Amino acid sequence: MRANRLQANPSKTEVLWCSSGRRQHQIPATSVRIGAIDVLPVSSVRNLGVYIDLDVAMRSHITATVMRSCFSALRQLRSVRRCLPQQALLTLVRAVIVGKVDYCCAVLVGVSSHLLNRLQSVLNAAARLVFSARRSKHVTPLLLSPNDSFDL
Repeated sequence: MRANRLQANPSKTEVLWCSSGRRQHQIPATSVRIGAIDVLPVSSVRNLGVYIDLDVAMRSHITATVMRSCFSALRQLRSVRRCLPQQALLTLVRAVIVGKVDYCCAVLVGVSSHLLNRLQSVLNAAARLVFSARRSKHVTPLLLSPNDSFDL
């Protein structure tokens, strides 16, 4: 870093030790010295909008995507759904919700089915929002409807 005249920003610098679940107890909990600053290890880091956990299971990323981004955007869209035609609402859902779910989806290869089900619940809620369906209604007929295509 010195050769390229770069400095670490202490407020943004994080250290993440990655290991398997069986080896996490061997990870040191002491700080790491980078240049002139000491940095404590953290349990997850964010890089380009993707959260990476200690065990690289992607739990933090999916939780951030589902809870902080998608469901909050769905709540905002729900407040204006009566003012929009269905096609406009569908376009907004595709742009906002599907875009967030699809962002960096290549890093989700190999995640557990439980975590993938959480992402699927976002898409199911988006389909119910577009078609004004109740929460208890099955989403499969909505997704397969030939008249109102919900092609994601």
